[in-house]
Amino acid sequence: MYLPTLKQLKYLVELERHGHFGRAAEACSVTQSTLSAGLQELENLLDCKLVERTKRRVFFTELGTEITKRATGLLREAEEIASLARHGNRLLSGDLKLGAIPTIAPYLLPQTLPLLREEYPDLRLFLIEDETARLVKRLREGSLDAALMAFPYDEVGLEWIELAEDPFLLAHPTNHPVTNMTSADIHQFLETQSQQKELILLEEGHCLRDHALAACQTYNLKTDQTLQASSLLTLVHMVANGLGITLLPSLACQTSLLEGTNISLSPLEGQETHRKLGLAWRKSSVRKEELKQLAKHLSHTAREQIAKFQNHQKLTKIQH
Repeated sequence: MYLPTLKQLKYLVELERHGHFGRAAEACSVTQSTLSAGLQELENLLDCKLVERTKRRVFFTELGTEITKRATGLLREAEEIASLARHGNRLLSGDLKLGAIPTIAPYLLPQTLPLLREEYPDLRLFLIEDETARLVKRLREGSLDAALMAFPYDEVGLEWIELAEDPFLLAHPTNHPVTNMTSADIHQFLETQSQQKELILLEEGHCLRDHALAACQTYNLKTDQTLQASSLLTLVHMVANGLGITLLPSLACQTSLLEGTNISLSPLEGQETHRKLGLAWRKSSVRKEELKQLAKHLSHTAREQIAKFQNHQKLTKIQH
């Protein structure tokens, strides 16, 4: 019995991923005619129709969809075999594709990457910044080795290691009533102000929105009609312009995010007023030991930055 080649399966998977023969061929570094011929050979070999071709669209048959799903798993396993042979016992060497969410990447990686380059000169780190759901999808498909994310999140099929707890802070204009309040007073204030719809959150799809909402449960805030922003920077501008208040993670606040604004930060009380930073990878990954080593570096930098910012906040409060 003749078996499909990995090359043929790669053509099939990329066609399903891109939905276009030209883009799939480009992803495989072959001509469109080569990819088309390879898929025809695969269909002849399996004696079944996998793809319906039209001038405008590509349709996968039900069997084609199922075979593509299994082919994705086979290709991932083949890549991990090659990775295992390539790296052997060398930690953090060669190509490593790391995903990161937008509310972590710019606030943690700039401080970590120079140290990694110095200690692991053979490591080539490729960074992909995206929302959590898309990173998890790419991680499960095998196009990422690991993802820097915030938890809790549905990690079915994944393993992850906690890097640090990132406390939320209440961000508000300096002339806002909460400016000189204690944590207990802020707690009471947030409960009484919940009807005013003051809270601004990130748009749907950002996990920071879900984590901020979880933190808000401590204060019984009603957030069904809150204003929304597309990024942390937009969120900050909206608060600076007096449109409301928001919750920001400490990790982001220690950068220049708030520089030049009239925004003050107040600590929150409660056990759930933080998010967990973590590094996730597939349970089947052959690079677990490398990724655990990477997690140690990321954890050290994250904890150091958060602690430094918290100490700065305490000192500033004492001086005032």
